[in-house]
Amino acid sequence: MSTDKYNPYENVVSTVNKAAAILGYSHSDYEAVLYPERELKVSVPVCMDDGSVRVFEGYRVQHSTSRGPAKGGIRYHQNVNEDEVKALAAWMTFKCAVVNIPYGGGKGGIVCDPTTLSEEELRRLTRRFTAMIAPIIGPEQDIPAPDVGTNATVMGWIMDTYSMLKGHCVPGVVTGKPLELGGALGRSEATGRGVMITSLNVLRALQIPISGTTAVVQGMGNVGSVSAKLLHMAGMKILGVSDVSGGLYCEDGLDIPDILEYINAKRGNLLEGYEKENVKHITNEELLELETTLLVPAALENQIHKDNADRIRAKVIVEAANGPTSIEADEILQKKGIVLVPDILANAGGVVVSYFEWVQNIQSVSWSEEHVNEQLKTIMDQAFKAVWDISKEKETTLRTGAYLIAVKRVVDAKNLRGIWP
Repeated sequence: MSTDKYNPYENVVSTVNKAAAILGYSHSDYEAVLYPERELKVSVPVCMDDGSVRVFEGYRVQHSTSRGPAKGGIRYHQNVNEDEVKALAAWMTFKCAVVNIPYGGGKGGIVCDPTTLSEEELRRLTRRFTAMIAPIIGPEQDIPAPDVGTNATVMGWIMDTYSMLKGHCVPGVVTGKPLELGGALGRSEATGRGVMITSLNVLRALQIPISGTTAVVQGMGNVGSVSAKLLHMAGMKILGVSDVSGGLYCEDGLDIPDILEYINAKRGNLLEGYEKENVKHITNEELLELETTLLVPAALENQIHKDNADRIRAKVIVEAANGPTSIEADEILQKKGIVLVPDILANAGGVVVSYFEWVQNIQSVSWSEEHVNEQLKTIMDQAFKAVWDISKEKETTLRTGAYLIAVKRVVDAKNLRGIWP
């Protein structure tokens, strides 16, 4: 990773400014969009298993509610900070806008390493954090979801805590819940499925065949593993995958089902322990620089930066993670002729199906997984076509094209509503 101080929120502001200039907005037309509407920082005391008390730092940021309730995940990670949460909240605003679902953007996080906490400690941490952000969340206000370090179980605890505070069951307060608590069929695979749909769309648009085409996936968490599985099922040859422990590479293509079986066999299984004939262990840095048609960064922010962008040899990049490419790297990749599909489009499948889950909760209905996947594909296909078409019309990158659509929708909504009072 680049050693330069990286501020993801500056990335957001820079991208919005660029899109606004192309759209012909004056600064006053969109200035309000550059600032989060609300930022809450909380200190979360937790009684640990050994009887001691630890205080954790937590955040909930609502970037925009001009187009609907704030929507966005809660992240448990040791590197969580205010600027990261602000950037992630803003990306959610534009992500919801580019796929045209009626949400604004929010995000939350707690500074912790969840792998070092027991289940009971995680539950106590989650419940206390929920109580402290409860005044600003709710199904009509701000709807959290899983993110790095959290999952359906954590969402169930949030739903229960919020419901206890309200005195009645409120399933629509979060999405990504267990199915038994009102979760949506297809939600766990939704982000990775959206990445697969987008990857196939961009390859078709570039007239690159799908079958046998090479791909590399960085990150084997929920999004990366599902992306790798579905791209493999679509007929692509996955040359490399990686997780926090390092990467795997096989010139003839990896056996993705076998790797996933190994990872899921036991909690804590990492790729560094996977051994198979003709499979070579490589670093995450080496993985990003492999020669491949498709590269899917599905880990954390700032993985492709000015120090390594010139060594990227992929023809197409589909951003499954949030903010994996810095502004400086974007410019380098563009000069190299690499086609990049931005995060706010590529990984929007999760929030689209979260929207479906919320709709089902507030209407007390249930959709089949087939219906969920069909609707997801329809929305992702429409969003990709709109971004592809405007980027060609304006002769700009797909990232700028996505922001042209998203910024216009957010700014128009803000201006139509006017500034209160």
